[in-house]
Amino acid sequence: MSYTIDIYREKIEPSQNLIGFLTFVSFFPQLVAGPIERASNLLPQFFKERKFNYEFAVSGVKIIIWGLFKKMVIADNASVIVDGIFQDYSNQSTGSLLIGMIFFAFQIYGDFSGYSDIAIGTSRLFGFDLMTNFKFPYLSKNISEFWKRWHISLSSWFRDYLYIPLGGSRNGKWRALVNVIIVFIISGIWHGANWTFLVWGSIHGLLYLPVFILRKEKDEEFTIISLKNIVPIILTFGMTCLAWVYFRSNTVYDANQYLVNLFASTGTTNLIFSTSKHLLITGFVFIGIFLLMGIEIYFSLKKKVEVTLNSKMLVALCILILFMAAFKNPISFIYFQF
Repeated sequence: MSYTIDIYREKIEPSQNLIGFLTFVSFFPQLVAGPIERASNLLPQFFKERKFNYEFAVSGVKIIIWGLFKKMVIADNASVIVDGIFQDYSNQSTGSLLIGMIFFAFQIYGDFSGYSDIAIGTSRLFGFDLMTNFKFPYLSKNISEFWKRWHISLSSWFRDYLYIPLGGSRNGKWRALVNVIIVFIISGIWHGANWTFLVWGSIHGLLYLPVFILRKEKDEEFTIISLKNIVPIILTFGMTCLAWVYFRSNTVYDANQYLVNLFASTGTTNLIFSTSKHLLITGFVFIGIFLLMGIEIYFSLKKKVEVTLNSKMLVALCILILFMAAFKNPISFIYFQF
């Protein structure tokens, strides 16, 4: 769609090379779940002579290892706990429901950003450079910043091919607010024909409105980690987690009941302590989350929004993947279904 629209807008020239165009359309690393690459960025790379670049390939391997850590250590292990809690939410204790909600936030982040990292790293082995799709989204201080950091290729796609064509902010703030709500609702529907996704998108739209109305002209692009930003970051993460409940639940009713039980649970079951296996897996997930956020905070403090692993980090992650990855509980990537 973006290729066709860009040609119509005369932003790019139609490709005269059928083989190159078909290769661009079917480029396997990012075909199933992104990053959603524009023809203007990826297509020209198929027509350039590419020679093996050792440093570029090594950077690709590092990104792949980082992605495997997020997917295999965090996401796949978290899925065991998340599935059990969401399937039996009515009997779970408040603490169990809270952990289930937080674990799903990191499951979907580790799963999807892990896939994106693996796709980007694999592409670099072939000499292709894909756009960064995630930039530490859980370090955002508001929902607006969250969507500048989360699934960047999709949010920028909706901005360029839906929000701006609808009028963007050119027709006054009230019309812009309507356009924002439309974009978030459609982004929810994009994930599936289920009311849960529509509600999820609407929640993000409503959370975005105050930021849109009150934002300053020269807001910093990304939050700099500091003491004054800790509370906004925690609040934004909390609101994001609450919205994720609708994304994960089978029905809106289930999501509503999950949240009701979260704040007024009468259940006594705590899945985490039900077996030694669940307790061990929970420990693995907590260690994974702690390392993930620690590394992201470290690079954020250095004013970077991408992880560049050194040799010690690589060795540590490889050891964790070897001993803590969910080899007996591999699950397909969540975004394969969208």
